[in-house]
Amino acid sequence: MNRRIEVAILAVGLLGIAGFMLLSWRPVIVALERPAPESFSSESIARGEALAAAGHCASCHTRPGGPSYAGGYGVNTPFGIVYGTNITPDPKTGIGTWSMEAFARAMREGVARNGSHLFPAFPYNAYTKLTDGDLRALYAYLMTRQPVSATVPPNTVPFPLSVRAFQEGWKIHFFRSGRFQTNPAKSDEWNRGAYLAEALSDCGGCHTPRNSLGAEKSRDAYAGAVVDGWIAPALDQANPSPLPWTQEDLFSFLRTGTSPMHGAAGGTMTPVIRDALALAVVPDSDVRAIAVYFTDMNHGAARASSVDATAGEAIATSDLAVGQPYDADAELYASACMSCHYNAGPAPLPARPELALNSALTLPEPTNFIRVVLRGVGSTDGAPGMAMPTYASLTDGEIVSLAAYLRRTRTKLPPWNDLEKKAAAARRESAGH
Repeated sequence: MNRRIEVAILAVGLLGIAGFMLLSWRPVIVALERPAPESFSSESIARGEALAAAGHCASCHTRPGGPSYAGGYGVNTPFGIVYGTNITPDPKTGIGTWSMEAFARAMREGVARNGSHLFPAFPYNAYTKLTDGDLRALYAYLMTRQPVSATVPPNTVPFPLSVRAFQEGWKIHFFRSGRFQTNPAKSDEWNRGAYLAEALSDCGGCHTPRNSLGAEKSRDAYAGAVVDGWIAPALDQANPSPLPWTQEDLFSFLRTGTSPMHGAAGGTMTPVIRDALALAVVPDSDVRAIAVYFTDMNHGAARASSVDATAGEAIATSDLAVGQPYDADAELYASACMSCHYNAGPAPLPARPELALNSALTLPEPTNFIRVVLRGVGSTDGAPGMAMPTYASLTDGEIVSLAAYLRRTRTKLPPWNDLEKKAAAARRESAGH
């Protein structure tokens, strides 16, 4: 009897596996010769170029120092590194043999031309919302790029997670195919911003927390997350910035990488701006639409009346260290930081980020502050023309002192916990890069 039960269980298990494999199967789409570049209109190519820029496609499909769109950039995930693929029209190592049908299926369903499932590090959960016209324009743009023969490193996702067919289970639980739906109660500009943020630029990919299986927590959309060791702050009402993000502030930040009232971009936000939204091919109207969308989400207009008072209080603390000659922490700040961060008022200068207005000090964790101190901000980071030297020569104790001093004198928030451990961990992580 026991033997029969074991056989029955094995048979049911095998049938289940077979059924799942059948469910996960996708057909191969026949390979085609690369479409002639002249078969695409100049208007479609130009539109695709603007869309690719706004979607910061090059960020994930270009290795540092490598040819554009030839792949090789490693996306760090909790399950291993997934490398961006070659999406130039090279017929052997790129997508030169992909038809429009194959391209659309990959973008909207996360399935490659050969029928294999793509890992969700590729944000098809966002791209599924793209319009038909935008997909055709992106295809036209990519198919008219210079073909580059380049292979990418193998992903480091371990077995059995590396089995592509198993992605079907992930999709069943977390992926829903469908186009973007406009909100008739909102303006055309708001809806344009929502489409760009949710479908093309995939802002939620960095600013929405994820569950243990790597799926975005849809109920906590834009509530903030950790990406490559940096905190991507909340974009909703929980945004930690001391000042509300007005439409003009957010437009300036997204367009140039800096805002006088909020400081400069850094970390993983840098390529989103400098290699994407700051490019001339992206129209001002699209960047403004994104600003309208998120300003409405975080109710910035409702707090606008507090801007002058809060900014004034911040400026009043800018030279605070001068009046604290017997405070060792204040002396450290005055010698290491004050020369670049002092503002005389009435408003901060773009080239001198006012730390009392910077969210690095108001985040619940000191992560971003410590990482900036250790790594600095290079000329290719942050905003053009702005740089900050690395202060890795400071001891962990000195970094802790700076963090604690600024947190207690520039904010009204409680002290950060375990600063010593976090500074040491950040230094180890930084040294590993």
